[in-house]
Amino acid sequence: MQALIQIIVGLVAAIAATALAQFGVDLNVPRAADREVRRVADCPEPVADLSAGPPARNC
Repeated sequence: MQALIQIIVGLVAAIAATALAQFGVDLNVPRAADREVRRVADCPEPVADLSAGPPARNC
């Protein structure tokens, strides 16, 4: 008897998940993404040079 109840509950849950999926509801919550860490190098001191072009934009 208990097994029959578990089968019915599982069937109802599967039908409910299928019905909600039709509307774009996802019951599986995605894992939170790890934060991205980037290391940035310090910009070198500008050298006084008359032939130097414009400064780099990434510093």
